[in-house]
Amino acid sequence: MAPPPILSLALPSETGRVLSIQSHTVQGYVGNKSAVFPLQLLGYDVDPINSVQFSNHTGYPTFKGQVLNGEQLWALIQGLESNDLLYYTHLLTGYIGSVSFLSTVLEVVNKLRSINPKLRYVCDPVMGDEGKLYVPPELVSVYREKVVPVASMLTPNQFEAELLTNSRIESERDGREACNILHAAGPSMVVITSINIDGNLLLIGSHQKEQGLSPEQFKIVIPKIPAYFTGTGDLTTALLLGWSNKYPNNLDKAAELAVSTVQALLQRTVNDYKTAGHDPQSTSLEIRLIQSQDDIRQPEIKFRAERYA
Repeated sequence: MAPPPILSLALPSETGRVLSIQSHTVQGYVGNKSAVFPLQLLGYDVDPINSVQFSNHTGYPTFKGQVLNGEQLWALIQGLESNDLLYYTHLLTGYIGSVSFLSTVLEVVNKLRSINPKLRYVCDPVMGDEGKLYVPPELVSVYREKVVPVASMLTPNQFEAELLTNSRIESERDGREACNILHAAGPSMVVITSINIDGNLLLIGSHQKEQGLSPEQFKIVIPKIPAYFTGTGDLTTALLLGWSNKYPNNLDKAAELAVSTVQALLQRTVNDYKTAGHDPQSTSLEIRLIQSQDDIRQPEIKFRAERYA
């Protein structure tokens, strides 16, 4: 008997089918645990591949688990291909810990685009933050030379954008210029998710709708919440994928929706920890993802994009 049709392919949704290659924790919300549920709430079919499976995130005193290598990743891709299951509209990647795994991800990009040339690759180039690398240094050049040119959207933080462009970002102008450098290398959408300028936290977004045209650029001022959270970058990138696909010509609106969702969720997280009698500034906090599903589905836009002239 022939297998039944894959309904997400036979009856495609208005949103899409996402392959998400990220880390996984049994407890807590980082990586795929932070990205898959929000995308599903926004109407996407999401197939996760877990690059690691850990008991909890690495900020706890201990963690246990397994790490997937490049060969094991490729075996999963081959299994999908042999059953004609490799048609995706989007690829999403986050933290990747080794050059060999990242090299296999590049092969996955090529394979998926051979099946769907319109595949959009949304890449969060997770390498470090606040001046500190937390991946092997040799990953930086692989991201810069091989990954950036094939990405459709990049979502680095300030430090990662500096690494990718070999430049310092000390002003809004520097941030915009970093976006221009990255556009020239490949991606049409760039969102620097957090930039610290004179004590203010900003998101700077840039959309080059056609090669050769000046990109549309904007900023969103983000309030600082006095706490440290895990999984927020993974959540932000997933939301940017989800909303930018719904508003393909309006990256600033997609960013407004993403930022407004994340801020509502973080405020709920802080309030709930306080209610439980925990000082939110004493440890990193697990985000209240499930409890914020209404804010994910229908965010109230409280943070507006300001277009640069």
